[in-house]
Amino acid sequence: MRIVIIGAGFAGMYAALSAARLRDIQGASPDELEIALVAPEPTLVVRPRLYEPKPETLTAPLLDVLKSIDVVYMQGSAETVDTKSRMLQVATAKGTRKTLSYDRLVVATGSRLFRPNIPGLAEHAFSVDQLDDAIALDRHLHGLADRPARNGRDTVVVAGGGFTGIETATEMPARLRTILGKDAKPRVIIVERNGAIAPDMGAGPRPVIEDALRKLGVETRVGAGVTSLDETGVTLSNGERIETETVVWAAGIRAAPLTQQIPAERDNFGRLLVDQDLRVTSVPGVFATGDAAKAACDDVGNFALMSCQHATRMGAFAGNNAAAELLGVPTRPYHQKAYVTCLDLGEAGALFTRGWERKVEIVGEVAKKTKHEINTVWIYPPRAERAAALASADPEHVTEV
Repeated sequence: MRIVIIGAGFAGMYAALSAARLRDIQGASPDELEIALVAPEPTLVVRPRLYEPKPETLTAPLLDVLKSIDVVYMQGSAETVDTKSRMLQVATAKGTRKTLSYDRLVVATGSRLFRPNIPGLAEHAFSVDQLDDAIALDRHLHGLADRPARNGRDTVVVAGGGFTGIETATEMPARLRTILGKDAKPRVIIVERNGAIAPDMGAGPRPVIEDALRKLGVETRVGAGVTSLDETGVTLSNGERIETETVVWAAGIRAAPLTQQIPAERDNFGRLLVDQDLRVTSVPGVFATGDAAKAACDDVGNFALMSCQHATRMGAFAGNNAAAELLGVPTRPYHQKAYVTCLDLGEAGALFTRGWERKVEIVGEVAKKTKHEINTVWIYPPRAERAAALASADPEHVTEV
């Protein structure tokens, strides 16, 4: 029997850990139940931190962790999925293709930045979506020091006033002063199509965010979007032209394209609809998790968000349940009633909220310490020691807040 997990992000990592945990509890050997993880690199990209400087350092190795729990790592990219024959074709790093059969498949392919067909966007915008994107932005920012201080060199436009856009924008003044000199006067502007900044955060946290933006000198343009980009600036839907050499696109994400190969219903974000055990509806043998799945968190209408917080716990339930079906033991329905946010606000501190209503609980430097702990400890892989790694993946205790 074989479980194949596609993806080494937060959901894929915890799917592997949790499946191995249940296999160990049930006394099955790796020969009886093989768990294989397919990903281009045996590395966790700490994606929630890619708005920070030095993004090349924001990864964590997974190979030793996977070896410690007898999970097989296959280097390559899943290209095609045939759910009828339960076969997966993988393009390997050496340029060859390998076919892999599965008894249960866990789709943990994550998400990608949504890039609409806006003139100049593909050619001129940066992002902090994937590791390579963040590295390219960081190199560009450092290269600004070699350019003349005109034509918007010191201006950064961040398109998108949601979580990622705010964290990117509030980090930017300090990043630019480090690069351009402490006397530099960087200009950072958030452009948000909705009528208010942080549209998904609600009215409670917004005054804290707006106060932080004022303290940092970050400007906002709400009720307007980017309509075109070129080498020297952006044009907004309200007709305003902003001269800038740096545009960061942070306006929404979609499930990774591989989900489209699963013959099942999807939502507007491309996420596969799943049942309470994270099985893909109407496709036997396939589970989806993390940003690839639309899953109910509770019985009052809340659904998992495309976030690390939800991906880790969803991954643990998906891996456990895929193994449970093959081992003939009961599955565990996914649930995640607790929900918190911790928004980095750069040199203005941070904002911690609790509950789906996003009640403000901690702000400023105290919240910043919590954010630092989340970003440097909580979301990193467990140590590569078998007992500790397996113990970390009890679905009922992953991402308890």
